[in-house]
Amino acid sequence: MPSFDPARLDIANYRHSAQIETRFQDLDPLGHINNVAMAALFESGRVRFNREILTARQARDEGDRWLVARVEINYLAEAHFPEAVTIAHSIGKIGNRSWQIVGAAWQSGQCVALCDATLVYQSATGKTSISDAMRAQLESLLFQG
Repeated sequence: MPSFDPARLDIANYRHSAQIETRFQDLDPLGHINNVAMAALFESGRVRFNREILTARQARDEGDRWLVARVEINYLAEAHFPEAVTIAHSIGKIGNRSWQIVGAAWQSGQCVALCDATLVYQSATGKTSISDAMRAQLESLLFQG
């Protein structure tokens, strides 16, 4: 597994968190939350982060889109049903047209997985750079570790 910053394991370093319920159907034959279900838990947390934090602060123009270009998940420990998972997110690196959302999942006080997603901004007219206002908004949500 790739190395990671130990600060990623501290929920206090993230700007947003949400508790997401696990489901019995998330289990694999060995009784663990399966990898596809964990990806869906991260997606739910990331969408809540986007809706509650990012979109609330920015009026987007008609046709503007944020496209998920890449997702990487590193599994650190097993997660189980029925306990909920706390998913936390912050902004990582910010580029010209894209930004990274860094996330982590905790269950029973233990970090069980890390997730990095890269999003790309596109306007109704096509490829577009991140505006100064949006860059400032993203910078206000940077990971604190």
